[in-house]
Amino acid sequence: MTSPAGPPAGGDARGQKRLKLLAVTACPTGIAHTYMAAEKLQQAADRLGIDMKVETQGSIGAENVLSDNDVREADGIIIAADKEVDRERFAGKRVLSTGVADGIHRPEELIERVQSAPVQSGAAADGGSAGAGGGGKERSAAYKALMNGVSHMIPFVVVGGLLLAVSIALGGHSSSKGITFDEGSFWFYVNALGSLGFTLMLPIFSGYIAYALGDRPALVPGMIGGFLAADATTIYKAEANAGFLGAIATGFLAGYLVVWIKKVKVPKFVQPIMPIIVIPIVSTLALGLFYIYVIGQPISWVFTHLTNWLNGMTGSSAILLGAIIGLMIAFDMGGPVNKTAFLVAVGLIGTNNAVMGMAAAAIPVMPLGQGLATLLRRRHYSDQERETGIAALFMGFFGISEGAIPFAAARPAQVIPANMLGGAVAGAIAGLAGVEDSVPHGGPIVSLFGAVSGVGMFFVAIAAGTLVTALTTNALIEIRQRREGRAAPAALSPEPVLAGVGAGAGAGAAGTGAAGTGAGAGTAVRSQAAPAAGAAAAVAPAGQPEEVLSGYLTGRTVKTELAADSKEAAIREMAEMLAGTGNVRDVDELVRVALAREAQGTTGLGESIAIPHAKTDAVARPTVGFARSDAGIEWGALDGTKARLVFMISVPEAAAGDEHLRILALLSRKLMDSDFRARLQTAPDEASILDVLREIR
Repeated sequence: MTSPAGPPAGGDARGQKRLKLLAVTACPTGIAHTYMAAEKLQQAADRLGIDMKVETQGSIGAENVLSDNDVREADGIIIAADKEVDRERFAGKRVLSTGVADGIHRPEELIERVQSAPVQSGAAADGGSAGAGGGGKERSAAYKALMNGVSHMIPFVVVGGLLLAVSIALGGHSSSKGITFDEGSFWFYVNALGSLGFTLMLPIFSGYIAYALGDRPALVPGMIGGFLAADATTIYKAEANAGFLGAIATGFLAGYLVVWIKKVKVPKFVQPIMPIIVIPIVSTLALGLFYIYVIGQPISWVFTHLTNWLNGMTGSSAILLGAIIGLMIAFDMGGPVNKTAFLVAVGLIGTNNAVMGMAAAAIPVMPLGQGLATLLRRRHYSDQERETGIAALFMGFFGISEGAIPFAAARPAQVIPANMLGGAVAGAIAGLAGVEDSVPHGGPIVSLFGAVSGVGMFFVAIAAGTLVTALTTNALIEIRQRREGRAAPAALSPEPVLAGVGAGAGAGAAGTGAAGTGAGAGTAVRSQAAPAAGAAAAVAPAGQPEEVLSGYLTGRTVKTELAADSKEAAIREMAEMLAGTGNVRDVDELVRVALAREAQGTTGLGESIAIPHAKTDAVARPTVGFARSDAGIEWGALDGTKARLVFMISVPEAAAGDEHLRILALLSRKLMDSDFRARLQTAPDEASILDVLREIR
C-alpha cells in the first residue's frame, strides 16, 4: 500500500528529500475500519506529496507488514488502532498513537501531528498516551485493558475448570471436607493441576490489564496485585481476598501507577534501568503495601462483620436466608462476600445442613446461567465467549463457579446483577423446600454422591436460578446495546462486524461531524418486491459475467433506488430483495438479526455509506445486495452523513472460512475512493452499477 514512486533518490521535483511516514491501522474485529483508515491515510499522504506505507492488522492477518528497513528510513509512525499494537520496533522514531476513527476522519491532522510527536523510547510507548480523541481515548484505553485481561485469563479458567471437573467426576470422593481424592493417585494430580490453573487465573487477569496500560514494567506489579486479590492469606494472615473484583482494581492501579512513574523526569544515567528495575520495583512495593495496609484491613473487617451478621440470620425465615445466601454466593465468586456465605454454610454442616443446601443450589447458577445465555442469544457474544460458555456449562455441573468470572469481568454491570438475582432465586427455593447438603461443595455433582436430601427440589432450584440468570443477563445486554445504538452518532464508532464474528466493541474516540442534510423524502422508482427470477439475464452486458464480489452480488440483488425512508424499512426492503435469489429462508429472521446488529452500534460508516449485515441460519448461502437512495437515509453515521450507498451482507451462521471478511475488507477499501463512490451513485441502471462494482478485486 505504498504510494506511487517519487523522483529519483526519493526526492521531490526540487531534489529535496520527501518525508517518509509509516502507519499501522487496526480495530478490535479487524474488518472495515482497519482498511478505511489505511486508505484515508494513504490518500492524504498522496495529496500532501508524502511517501507512506500502511500496515493493516485485520481479521485476515497483518498485511503490507513494515520491515526493519521501512522503520529505519521512516521520519515518523502513526498508529491508528483500537487494540494493542507492538511499538517496541519503533524505538527511536516519532510515534503518534490514536484511535482508528481518527485515521478515517482526521488523516491530514495526524500527518501534521506526527512530525512533532515524541520519540519512542526503548521500552514500549506509554500506555496512557492520549490520542486525538481526547476523553474518549481514555475510556477506550481502559476498555481495551480490561478486555486484554479477560482474553488472557480465559484459557486458565477453561483449562483449570475442566481439569477440576474431570478429576471430580472420575476420581473424587464425598467427605465431610468436601470432594476429596486419594493422595498420590492419578486424579489427585489432575485435580492439583486444575487448582494451579485457578491459582494463576487472577494474577494473569490483573497482570494483563496492567500490561495493556503500562506495558512490560506494569506486568510484575499487576500480577503480584492479582495474587494478593486471589489469596492474600499467606502474606496478610487474615481473610483479605478480594476476588476478581479486586483483581480488576489491582490491574488498573498497577497500570496507571506505572504510567505515572514513566512521566517522572530522571537523570539520563538512570533512564536505561527505569523499565527493567526501577519502575517494576517501585510500583510493586507501592501497590503491594497499599493493598496490605489500606485494602486488606477493610476487606478483613467486612469478612468478620458479614460472618457475624449472617450467623445471626440463621434463625430467621428460610426463604429470606436462602435468598441472602444466594445473593452473597453470586456476588464476587471468591471474594469476601462469597467466602463469608460459603464458610458460614460449611460451619453449620452437622447442625443445620439446610444452609449448605441453599449455598449448594446457588453455587452452580452463575456458570450455568452465563453458559445458557450464550446459547439463547448467540449474536450477543464473540466466538471466544461462546466457547467459554460451553466450558462454563460443564464447570457449573461440577459446582465450579469460577466458570462465570470471564463474563462478569467483561460485563460487570450486566452480569453481576443477573448472577445475584439468579443466585437469590436458587437459594430461596432451596430454603423453602428444606434442601440439605452434608458436604461443603455445590452443584448437581453433589447429588450424585448422595450428599443432598430433597434432590428433586434441589434441581428445580438450580434450574430456576439458571434460567433467571440467563434471561436477565441477555435482557440487560440488550438494554445496553439499544442505549449505545441510539447514542452511537454522538459517541463511539463501533466496528461494523458481521453479527456473531468477534467482539464488536469498537473503542476508537472521535468527535462527531455536522449533521448531514438530505434532499427531501426519496421518491420510489421501483417496487419493494424482489426482481423476478428471469430479470437478471437482461442486466449483464454481453460477454461479461453478471456476478461480482465472488458471486455474492448479482443483478438480482441490485436496486437503483430504495423506496424506504428509514433504516428499519431499508433493511427490510433489502432483505426482501435478497430473498428473490432463493438464498433467504426467513426474511423476518434476517431483518431481526440485522436490526439487532444495528442496536449494538450503527453500521453507517460515514461518507454516505452503510453496510448492514447479519449472520444467521435464515440465510442458506452468503448473499450481498446493493441499493441507492438519492435522498439519503439517516443511519447514525459518525460524520453525520445520510446513507446513499447501502450494501447488505448476509451469511449463514455456520459459514466456514473468512471469505466474507475478505469481501468486506475489499469493499471497505474501494469505497474510500471518492471517484468510485461518485460513479456508483450516478450509474444510470443496474447494468452500469454492476460494471462499476466489478472494479472491486
